[in-house]
Amino acid sequence: MVERMRLGAHMSIAGGVTEALRRGASVGCQTVQIFTKNNTRWDGKRPTAAEVREFLDLRDRLGIRPVFAHTSYLINLAAPDALIRTRSIRAMIDEVERCEELELAYLVVHPGSHGGDGEEVGMRRVADALREIATATPGARCRILLEATAGQGASLGWRFEQLRAMLDGAARPERTGVCLDTSHVFAAGYDLRSPETYQATIGEFDRVVGLSNLFAWHLNDSKKPLGSRVDRHEHIGKGTLGRPAFRHLLADPRMAGLPGVLETPKNKDCDEDRVNLAVLRRLRDGGKRPAR
Repeated sequence: MVERMRLGAHMSIAGGVTEALRRGASVGCQTVQIFTKNNTRWDGKRPTAAEVREFLDLRDRLGIRPVFAHTSYLINLAAPDALIRTRSIRAMIDEVERCEELELAYLVVHPGSHGGDGEEVGMRRVADALREIATATPGARCRILLEATAGQGASLGWRFEQLRAMLDGAARPERTGVCLDTSHVFAAGYDLRSPETYQATIGEFDRVVGLSNLFAWHLNDSKKPLGSRVDRHEHIGKGTLGRPAFRHLLADPRMAGLPGVLETPKNKDCDEDRVNLAVLRRLRDGGKRPAR
């Protein structure tokens, strides 16, 4: 059987981390992204040993792999405020430790905002923070993935060259990597809609950053146009990217086996996830009725 991208969605941990797996399975996820705690707070309750065992057992029984995490939105490794930056680093260390307990493969983080201090200064702060986090968590297997951003405001990571510079500055290739977001990449000015522009964008990423550093995708259509530098997610095929962009991506053998998760709008019952995943499966499997 030909290996393809593993499709899933970000799932709520309301009721406990194990509930995210149950929610994922209910809509047909092969892979799941979660928060390890409340994403709007610096601190949070750690899972108990029993909760960890339940989580790992259910993950294995359901065959959901990889399971990975996204950091709290409070974290800003590039922050000009020294206190915020220090709190961000401490929070990242805590999140890496949580990921280790739950055996999560990756921890996705927005590089952050330089707050007007300039991109070079901000990127140095991010690289320094990544080194400090790695030093504080020796032996951790969870890989920190810098997420490509739309470039809104003073956000870093919207150009491939910025991602490369931060990875190089961190100097920990065994602990770091990249997560690409289709909506963010498009809003940042990288087109994916035609076969030619898709190949050009992926070729540029490979030349600048390297496909060997790509470990995950966020699969979101965009409400905003190419190059808008505005981060607004839309349902698959309902935005300015459109279905062809996802068809090109899902047919690319270089992406085989990578996780691709939805971060599209959803209701409590996750009905939209079911619809979006069905669309992605049809695109991935060439219109054939796919196995889950």
